[in-house]
Amino acid sequence: MCPKNCDALPTPPQDMISGMQIRKAVVILLLATTQGWLFTDRTSAAQDAGSEAKYGDTVFQPGALWLDDHGAHINAHGGGVLFVPGKTSQGGTYYWFGEHKVGGELGNTAQVGVRVYSSKNLTAWKDEGIALKVTDEANTDLQRGCVLERPKVIYNRKTKKFVMWFHLELAGRAYTAARSGVAVADQVAGPYSYLGSFRPNARVWPLNAPPTSKYPVGPGDEAELKRIQNTGGPYDGYPTNIIYRRDFAGGQMARDMTLFVDEDGRAYHIYASEENGTLHISQLSDDYLRPAGRYVRVFAGSHHEAPALFKANGRYFLFSSHCTGWAPNAGRLAVADSIWGPWQELGNPWKGPEQKSSVSYGTQSTFVLPVEGHPGAFIFMADEWRPKNAIDGRHVWLPISWEKGQPVLEWQDRWDLSVFKKPGFSRGNTAR
Repeated sequence: MCPKNCDALPTPPQDMISGMQIRKAVVILLLATTQGWLFTDRTSAAQDAGSEAKYGDTVFQPGALWLDDHGAHINAHGGGVLFVPGKTSQGGTYYWFGEHKVGGELGNTAQVGVRVYSSKNLTAWKDEGIALKVTDEANTDLQRGCVLERPKVIYNRKTKKFVMWFHLELAGRAYTAARSGVAVADQVAGPYSYLGSFRPNARVWPLNAPPTSKYPVGPGDEAELKRIQNTGGPYDGYPTNIIYRRDFAGGQMARDMTLFVDEDGRAYHIYASEENGTLHISQLSDDYLRPAGRYVRVFAGSHHEAPALFKANGRYFLFSSHCTGWAPNAGRLAVADSIWGPWQELGNPWKGPEQKSSVSYGTQSTFVLPVEGHPGAFIFMADEWRPKNAIDGRHVWLPISWEKGQPVLEWQDRWDLSVFKKPGFSRGNTAR
């Protein structure tokens, strides 16, 4: 997710308290001489009238304050969940990674890092701390004030490493870097060691690009290059056959992203590219640390972001959204028999009143979670963004149901895992 004008991201004040630790029942005063923000990290800075999902609850309450084991609103936005099986007869554990937000608009930049939580039942979450920290060191990738979005973690069975990928924008450069960051750890909760960032697939042509388009830009492309805009959203005359050629040498732009591991162990990086106009699906190397040099362009010129990919009964399904800045829009759903495509768009997966389904009930997709112990059961994870007070963003988890072979999303105020015993809520074999 980037603002409607990707160059309009506010620069954090320079007199922010250095090295502050924003947790554990301490009310933190963030003093900015020109802004005057005040927030607390324990709960929403703008308390809504309504319910709270307390630690120990066994029901999901989409959009409610969701409290961890310390009584704090879970601070893992734009996140994803990894299930780690238990040893011998012990049950496994879920780990939820996400962006740690702070109060005010400053929270739309990274002031702390990636936070991780653990759970045995998906409703009661224990705070495991910061998995990847930003730094006060200037002119570094993870400098405080960078944009670190949509972290996802997968496990590599060959290397025995946990691998984290995320969208990274360098501090003070708004949304112009469009890079992928990678970090690794020996333990699932970290700490993660940062390996670096890059634009993926430098000097690699898309598998589905026609031979006549496999050449870098030259003097003859100047007129079309001038038409390219960097708003991050659609515009008249968006050029569908030049931006990936422009970025051939330095690597492809990579913003909103997710990771997916197929049943054969191959992993894929799915990300918004080409000024947000086109999705890329890119295979990762065997160690999951870099691109393998194989990728395709999907929905060129259609402006998708917030990808969330999963597999059911041998078919690949992709949730995403349109590009409208922080404002919600109608969800999007696509299907393919091969991860390489061709992909077919199926329309808006949301059911319900038009005024709510047309804006995805105020949410945006981030991840699809297969539920252990419930074969073919999936949870749709989404965020309700509140960019004016980023820490107050809400988590919306909903069970995916099926109609005529297609996943469907329908709002529920309260639900629990027993829903997956009902007809229409499971869909056979899965891959994560």
